[in-house]
Amino acid sequence: MARVRLSVEERRAEILRVAVEQIEARGVSNVRLADVASELGVSSSLVLYHFSSKELLVAEAFAHAAAGDLEQLRTLLRKPRTSATRRLRAALRWYAPTGQAKGWRLWIEGWAAALREPALRKVTHDLDQEWKSAIAEVVAEGVAAGEFQCTDPADAAWRLTAFLDGLAVQTTSYRAPLTRTRMQEWVDDALVRELGVSHETLTTAR
Repeated sequence: MARVRLSVEERRAEILRVAVEQIEARGVSNVRLADVASELGVSSSLVLYHFSSKELLVAEAFAHAAAGDLEQLRTLLRKPRTSATRRLRAALRWYAPTGQAKGWRLWIEGWAAALREPALRKVTHDLDQEWKSAIAEVVAEGVAAGEFQCTDPADAAWRLTAFLDGLAVQTTSYRAPLTRTRMQEWVDDALVRELGVSHETLTTAR
């Protein structure tokens, strides 16, 4: 049967999807362009035509994989007619390692590989800044509305995301025996410490 001819955009998306799958299965250091090509049933030269190096392919694969999670984060944080407290709590619970956000293994792979690969380092850095900026924005809204007590929303966003990133490393890399309920309690505790809200307020914000 004749192969369906894909547009450039469709072909690039297909290559990125398979690259993400290969990174998740093999790790960044063990993925080869030939692996991606073989999975797609195309030549390595075709992959190189769209992505001039493995480093570029890996960097763009990370950006591709993160796009869905970033969009979901923004959706949760910008939900209309909803308090900043409720939006932020929902977003952090979703983002936490026991939540529904995908790709923690991929992120940890990316952080490790970024130490040696400049292209990936820039992509992971830029994506990380987008997460922090989105969190800082809703914290600032909560301060303006009188819901939060916080002198520097950007600093609070850094500490909150760093806390969740650390939990992700522990639960993903070491399989720390933390229950979903326990981790959600810790997320609430972090919000209480950072933003001066009470546990009672968080409970009613569900």
